[in-house]
Amino acid sequence: MKSEIKISELANLMNVSVHQIRYFEEKGVLGPAYTDNNQYRMYSIEQVYQLAHILLLRKLGVSVQSINDCMTSYSVDQYRQLLHHSLREVDAELLRLKDLQHFIKKVLHEQQNFNSQSNQYHIKRRDTTYFASWIEMDSHTKLNAKLLAEQAKRVPNLFESDIHYIYDGSSTITLCLETQGPGDFSLPGGNYLSMQSPIHEDDELEQMIEQLYDYAAAQSYTIAGPLILIERSYLSLFSKNELHYELQFLIESATKSERGNHHDCSTDNN
Repeated sequence: MKSEIKISELANLMNVSVHQIRYFEEKGVLGPAYTDNNQYRMYSIEQVYQLAHILLLRKLGVSVQSINDCMTSYSVDQYRQLLHHSLREVDAELLRLKDLQHFIKKVLHEQQNFNSQSNQYHIKRRDTTYFASWIEMDSHTKLNAKLLAEQAKRVPNLFESDIHYIYDGSSTITLCLETQGPGDFSLPGGNYLSMQSPIHEDDELEQMIEQLYDYAAAQSYTIAGPLILIERSYLSLFSKNELHYELQFLIESATKSERGNHHDCSTDNN
């Protein structure tokens, strides 16, 4: 009884395709033990181990062109270096996947939060927040591709983070991104009056700003900080023809909801 197996049996044993085995043979990194009288390629236990070695090297990122060198001439130290290199790549990929997982959870959370609070006024408690300046532009200028391209500060994963527009009352608007520690400037902790809404046209944003100021005046809130426009572009990417914005400003006086005689505002955390 023959102890060798056919190519289809080898493919089934190693959970690969016959095409993949033929590809390795074409590249000269694997060959049959012999070809029988019926022209069937036959493979022994030695080829099983060789194929296992090849598949492991491929998992470790070794190119097919380099596999022959690995299998015929690599020392123990060279294999150790290969494993360390592959481990660093795996760690980097795990970090990338962890960041992607965090981003997906953030989008899902913000979608739920946006849908539940859209077109409503809320009081949000914010801790001190630090920012790095990104773009400064005239208040009458609209953000455009040319303006983005001219910036010296390149932002990785553009529009996957909240973009804060700070209206400080001057003719300049500062676009900035949150930082973990002290940056170019900060916003103090406190209660912020908030309104968020999807918009389709630019003039809707102006109306939204007016509505927030009108509401603050009607409720006798004292505005103690600049107007903050938060653009959540990552939500817009999953919507059809909508941009998702939140408006905020710091209020100084105690809110009516905190005094217990107003029901339209609710306290929330940013």
